[in-house]
Amino acid sequence: MKISPDEVGARVETLLAERRALEKELSDTKTKLALSGEGAVSSEPEVLGEYGFLGQLVSGLDPKELRGLLDQAKNRLGSGVAAIIAINDGRASIGVAVTDDLVERQSAVDLVRAGVEVLGGNGGGGRPAMAQGGGPDGSKADAALDAIRKILLG
Repeated sequence: MKISPDEVGARVETLLAERRALEKELSDTKTKLALSGEGAVSSEPEVLGEYGFLGQLVSGLDPKELRGLLDQAKNRLGSGVAAIIAINDGRASIGVAVTDDLVERQSAVDLVRAGVEVLGGNGGGGRPAMAQGGGPDGSKADAALDAIRKILLG
């Protein structure tokens, strides 16, 4: 490292800060790549009965990123339901968000549980406005979105 022993602590802190910055940059890049690829959500929501719906499948997205993407989708919707499924190594993580004006009629928890069941998982949870879960069978992601659509159609 070409530093004196007294400088080791400061150098380690600098290296850790650089690593955190690179990890954040990598995460942001993966998110952008996932959203620009196949399955990217259209700018126009589907109309399912009385609800607007944005459904999306993304590959390689860290499940921790779902919450932020769901917030973005809710903002785009104005009023409606957003569902995003991230597929990693064959497993699926699902997040569902319901805009505030609709939580009295639809619960994100109920919707996410319907999707999780199709994905071969158990449970799922959160709040009426936003919930997450997962399952081992990412190949059924389209069917999981269809299960949510079916509930919204009544």
